[in-house]
Amino acid sequence: MNNEQQHALLRKMAQLMRSGLETQTEPFPETEKEFAAILDELRKLDPNNVQGKMVISGFVDHPYGPDKQRCMECMYYLVHREWCDLPELAVPVDADWWCRLWRI
Repeated sequence: MNNEQQHALLRKMAQLMRSGLETQTEPFPETEKEFAAILDELRKLDPNNVQGKMVISGFVDHPYGPDKQRCMECMYYLVHREWCDLPELAVPVDADWWCRLWRI
């Protein structure tokens, strides 16, 4: 994906969330088994189904939870690319977004 395509996809994702896309922010996976179950759901999707990825992974366009977690502090976030490097997601993300696959 080139830089222009990445920015277009980022804008599309932001617009979906602004438009009220309902995502599965709960339950947050507390165990590796629960985390793996979400990854299994994501693997069943067409890799180009970004909206499906967003719904299953629980994307929101703001810091989330009592600790105000965000992509910026997630182990999968690539700062210089503004990218989620979790293979099952592999999408551009804003530093202030969050999803339930967040990990430190």
